[in-house]
Amino acid sequence: MNFPNSLTLLRIFFVPLLVAALVQENFTVRLAGRVITNEWLALAIFLCAAVTDLLDGYLARRWKQVTTIGTLLDPIADKLLVSAALISLVQVRLLPAWMAILVIGREFAVSGLRSIAAAEGYTIKANDLGKTKMLSQVIAISCLLLSLRHEALRTPGIILMWGVVFFAILSAASYFRKFWGKVDASIKQRRRRELLTLERKRQRALLRDQRGSKATGPLGRSGEAGFEASGATILKPPEVS
Repeated sequence: MNFPNSLTLLRIFFVPLLVAALVQENFTVRLAGRVITNEWLALAIFLCAAVTDLLDGYLARRWKQVTTIGTLLDPIADKLLVSAALISLVQVRLLPAWMAILVIGREFAVSGLRSIAAAEGYTIKANDLGKTKMLSQVIAISCLLLSLRHEALRTPGIILMWGVVFFAILSAASYFRKFWGKVDASIKQRRRRELLTLERKRQRALLRDQRGSKATGPLGRSGEAGFEASGATILKPPEVS
């Protein structure tokens, strides 16, 4: 457990705090004599979580602390954070449900493709479209969070969410293209090798059967001749006239 992985776990810990701050509409916190309403608290939690998303990957690469658990947990933490924020915005009626479903469905689809690719020995890395999508999500969700108290920001937030949907579809198409370009060809090649192996086994089995039949034929005749030579009488069925 290194520092970048701790940041990833901290981002997962922020998820329930973000949901609680969003759904409690009249929740306030007093800090240094100032009243912090729920939308500002939710925005602070969300931005802190987004900053950890930038830091953990950067520090892991810089300090050469890239681990398997960090590679697995990082995309899960991102998807939990974004999904929780979008569902909470739908709950408080700031975001159309179909937008949230489309973005979250894209996340599940890409995760499935990455899992299949990993099982085949390939790694599908995040591209520039995916990073642009993440940045647009942070900006759009932040704008919608502020629109809880400032109604004028809701229209710009919805426009930004249209950009999120656009980049989500575009990046998903890019991931699908990478998947079919690498994994599909690998699966076809592996299936071809399996068929060739089965064909070789079938041919070897046929050769063994042919050799066995050739070996038993002469052996059967010589055995019968030796039996007759020993003076034993071979009973034959009577002929029917």
